[in-house]
Amino acid sequence: MYDLKPFEQELENILNFWIDYTPDKQHGGFYGKIDHDNKVYPEAPKGSVLNARILWSFSAAYLQNPNPIYLEMAKRSYDYIHASFIDKKFGGVYWTVDFQGNPLDTKKQVYALAFTIYGLSEYYKISKDENVLLLAQQIFAAIEKYSFDPKNGGYLEAFAQNWEELPDLRLSEKDANEKKTMNTHLHVLEAYTNLYRVWPDGFLKQQIRGLIHDFLEHMINPKTNRLILFLDENWQPKSNIISYGHDIEASWLLLEAAEVLEDDMLLLRVKNKCVEMARSASTGLDRDGSMYYEYEPEKGHLCKDRHWWVQAEAMVGFLNAWQLTGGQAFFEQFESVWKYIQTYIIDAENGEWVWGIRDDQSLMPGEDKAGLWKCPYHNSRALLEVIYRLQKVA
Repeated sequence: MYDLKPFEQELENILNFWIDYTPDKQHGGFYGKIDHDNKVYPEAPKGSVLNARILWSFSAAYLQNPNPIYLEMAKRSYDYIHASFIDKKFGGVYWTVDFQGNPLDTKKQVYALAFTIYGLSEYYKISKDENVLLLAQQIFAAIEKYSFDPKNGGYLEAFAQNWEELPDLRLSEKDANEKKTMNTHLHVLEAYTNLYRVWPDGFLKQQIRGLIHDFLEHMINPKTNRLILFLDENWQPKSNIISYGHDIEASWLLLEAAEVLEDDMLLLRVKNKCVEMARSASTGLDRDGSMYYEYEPEKGHLCKDRHWWVQAEAMVGFLNAWQLTGGQAFFEQFESVWKYIQTYIIDAENGEWVWGIRDDQSLMPGEDKAGLWKCPYHNSRALLEVIYRLQKVA
């Protein structure tokens, strides 16, 4: 049997970091920013995505290992989301609140709503609190009412607090200002899949099927088996940037979604596509086992930064491809990226994982250890998946 202890120990290390450093005991919830040297910024804004991911991580960890402090951390996150992030007037969640929990950026980014559903669904598994499920269902209903495109399918990106149109739909400054993005669709799919596990609703099932269709028909380039990152409302591609991390992440999340539908024909199609996507993503691997960030064909520019989340997703994606095919190369890629993570990404001195490593093996400067984007979700999820999958194989 494969030795699971290194994965189990690192999962515990990550969770302990968030337990020890991130709870805001004065204002509630969790600090909005901690830098690489573990310096806390107590007045930093607090993000809905970060809090939803904390909720998911500790709920999922408790399912695997019923440690009472994991349940306590999950409840802390749920209570804060319910008290501070839920828009009681218009529905949905705010993008950010200030350090005292007051609404700050009140836009409705569908990506954030999706992660809130994802976290709530996982928390419902351990709490069995019907109010938690009801809140997830209400956010699902809001997404379907305001974001779903009944003409072309798929989901529109963002709205004002009252759900009116916004001129700037971008999730972050580096994104294109387009009405539909692969990234939001991927995490709506992820959230809906998790919600379906606790609420097998017929309409929800229909929407999961529609999302899988959107990926197969619109968001995966049939020639390259790579994701199209940005599209207009009619599914016309607006970008040809290659995101290696998203390609490998989607290669296993799509399969998870297809599995809950219990449709053998669709599942076979998705399995084949996921293997092709993993093979395409593998071109982003360096000889040291790590995965590059992205490639811009128009500029001929390869960004060789190794972001923490890309390495985490590569672990799961290549292990998943090995499970589907038995191909030894995929297993070796999984092992190589894990070795790279152990050597360069894990912060053995200060805890958690660094944001990223440059091609010269130097640390990417000025990045958070915890923040609006840096969270315990990608790495804890990867370790939970690896442990589960290797146990299943054994």
